[in-house]
Amino acid sequence: MIVWINGAFGAGKSSTARELIDLIPNCTLYEPELMGGTLAELLPQKRLAEVTDFQDLPIWRRLVVDTAAALLAEVGGALVVPMTLLRQEYRDEIFGGLASRRIPVRHVLLTTDETILRGRIAAREAREAHVAHETGESGESRADDPGGHGVGGHGVGERVRRGGDAYIEPYRAALDWLTGDALVIDNTGLTARETAVCLAEAVRTGTAGLCEIVQTPEPTAETVAAGVLLFDEQDRVLLVDPTYKPGWEFPGGVVEAGEAPARAGMREVAEEIGIELTDVPGLLVVDWEPPRPPGYGGLRLLFDGGLLPAHLAGQLLLPGPELRGWRFVGEEEAGRLLPPARYARLRWALRARERGTVLNLEDGIPVG
Repeated sequence: MIVWINGAFGAGKSSTARELIDLIPNCTLYEPELMGGTLAELLPQKRLAEVTDFQDLPIWRRLVVDTAAALLAEVGGALVVPMTLLRQEYRDEIFGGLASRRIPVRHVLLTTDETILRGRIAAREAREAHVAHETGESGESRADDPGGHGVGGHGVGERVRRGGDAYIEPYRAALDWLTGDALVIDNTGLTARETAVCLAEAVRTGTAGLCEIVQTPEPTAETVAAGVLLFDEQDRVLLVDPTYKPGWEFPGGVVEAGEAPARAGMREVAEEIGIELTDVPGLLVVDWEPPRPPGYGGLRLLFDGGLLPAHLAGQLLLPGPELRGWRFVGEEEAGRLLPPARYARLRWALRARERGTVLNLEDGIPVG
């Protein structure tokens, strides 16, 4: 099990976590931000210069999951993770990766009065200035930065000197989804120990419930996946927003052993959005996805599910643990929502639909 303590910079996550490990049996502290400093030493400067926050590095998000799994295999018990996580797509990727390894997560949000947060940021600013004066360093992006996400020359030192807004504004913007996803503990008038006691009791009683995120097992070999394209009267395509991985997707999923791919697509449409297709959809695209570690690749099929009338779209249902939202989009908007590989597959599927043909792709490029 993982107890993920979220919150704004200055909310007392790390101090609460240190107290909590004494209150939950067989508990280990795990601080993913330490890997940010490691990556700053390992990655080429050119790559680091492309981002301003190590959370934007896909390798960091993968390492968070892989290291957690390795730690639990080594020490067992529970991990306490004090880590600010404000981008919902990153939460999806990390928590979904943990779920795929059958690691349950209890998500807790510490909320603190903004005046206190700004006071703590100001105190940090004073410490940064002192360190810079004593060492001659800028105080930015140091590997020992205990609360910053700095990469590429924009660490906590610079953000603190901007008055704390660079921390507080993203936190405010994330509150809508955070408060709906996590157990909220207002620790404004609490010490770290008192906060930890409240949190431990919430874990013990189940008040801090397990995150309802789909547990899709990690593949151990190549897979065959079937997606179904459904269209509205304006010929826009339906996309869904999974909770367990970043980026939007088409309704669909992995073809089970002994299952016909088109029937698998129909089954997934029924399971994901509650729509029963009466006709077997026609094939548009076969795309071979090469293995890219840690992924194994495989065949990705897209089928034409045809028109989804407005009265049926109005009956569309989403399973909360698996899908967050849906929308009909044009090709241009799809390019902003879909990851590049899925968008390339969609573009060729739309061309195949226009031409009344089937296209054979290798890594998103037509062949043959």
